[in-house]
Amino acid sequence: MSLLNRFPQLEIIQSIASARKISVYLVGGFLRDHILGISKTDFDFAVEKDALKLAQIFAHKIKGAYVVLDKELRCARVVKYIHQEQYTFDFADFRAKTFAQDLNQRDFTINTLAVNLDDLTRDQDICAILIDKKQAIKDIERQCIRQVSAHAFKDDPLRMMRAFSLRSTLGFKIEPKTLQQVKKDKTLIKKVSYERITEELFKVLKSSRTSEVLKEMDKVGLLEEIIPQARIMFHCQQGGYHHLDVWHHSLEAVVQLERILDGITDPEWKDYLNENLSGNRPRYALMKLATLLHDIGKPEARRKAGIKRFSFHGHEHIGRNIIRYVAKMLKVSARERHILEDMVLWHLRPGYLSNFKTPTEKAVYRYFRDTKEEAASILLLSLADQRATRGPLTTQKGQKHHEKICLSLAQKYFDKKKEKVFVRLIDGNDLIKKIKLSPSPLFSEILSRVDEAQALGKITTKKEALALAKKIAAQKD
Repeated sequence: MSLLNRFPQLEIIQSIASARKISVYLVGGFLRDHILGISKTDFDFAVEKDALKLAQIFAHKIKGAYVVLDKELRCARVVKYIHQEQYTFDFADFRAKTFAQDLNQRDFTINTLAVNLDDLTRDQDICAILIDKKQAIKDIERQCIRQVSAHAFKDDPLRMMRAFSLRSTLGFKIEPKTLQQVKKDKTLIKKVSYERITEELFKVLKSSRTSEVLKEMDKVGLLEEIIPQARIMFHCQQGGYHHLDVWHHSLEAVVQLERILDGITDPEWKDYLNENLSGNRPRYALMKLATLLHDIGKPEARRKAGIKRFSFHGHEHIGRNIIRYVAKMLKVSARERHILEDMVLWHLRPGYLSNFKTPTEKAVYRYFRDTKEEAASILLLSLADQRATRGPLTTQKGQKHHEKICLSLAQKYFDKKKEKVFVRLIDGNDLIKKIKLSPSPLFSEILSRVDEAQALGKITTKKEALALAKKIAAQKD
């Protein structure tokens, strides 16, 4: 089926361009993915002139949303939902006097394929009219990401991130010369807004190749440029339970988390991991970021505890404070920031629970109370953390017990989700009216302890709850 039959919107753009007597080219990713057999609904157009006006007219004709992306560079986007699927049409003026010169200013050769819309007909095979000036098809066939020119990253430093996001999504290799250029130009990424950086970073985090690509980004020094706080983990040695320093342990933990995620087939788990937290960012992607940074507080907390022994007491609290700053820097949502903070703050708790043959019901209750919706994700982080720890003091028996505890708690989390909503026996109004207490910070402690007793089955009625509340209040007098 020809493109015009599949996407009648292209015929509308054709007619607008013809009426305005301007040339319009379909370029880039859509054509690349078409060659690869990947179906996409994102289109990019290079317009001879007046791209903003063309986009505006097109938006009006299809009743789509029109957004100016960059007034100075004359770029606009039209978005339209068709059969519950989002279609995106981006329009931009030529970046040079001619279209041939425009191609010279693009990012990677695999994105330089083009089609002149004038050549599109309903019975035309698109492959017969492809414009390939930069050996794009050859690079697609050999799965190579290659910069169009040596100044590609200087023109737009975000392209360095895009090289790795393409590496993640397509599975292509980045050409060595292009990697060397990233290494040379990496500091230029500071000129790019974090909104744009984070969008590309999450393409890496959402892929099945995250750990592999993060290591490649680390090797050329780009990862530390986008998250400079990570540098404090470099060369920070650990104790006998570890075989790697803090940074390389963190990278290995992402490897282990990916293996765990790849092995999950349970629909309940899948729904949990794929939950959309903000924009188009699923929980599992955020878990990978938390895993990469879970020990970021260790260098500051590191203390000597004997010959070749170190302690890292309180590193989870230090880490939570650092991750809060990183999350704000990356411009993620408030919910995502809180999830990252919770994962880093509580990542040691499953390990503490596995210190016991069978954790007490009270300890388990408090774990779920503190970790809330992230209880399951923290358990997976803990599993990955443990599997990335293979020092001389680590034992197979200890690791097996830790995994057993984590898996049983994970099952309990999903079992609890199916139970009826927890209803408090008493609330703050009861403390005021029945016990005659004045509102104070003590209310939180009383209600928390009453909730815990209720969850453990020690009290079951309102009368028992009030009696316990009175007892706690009396102890505080």
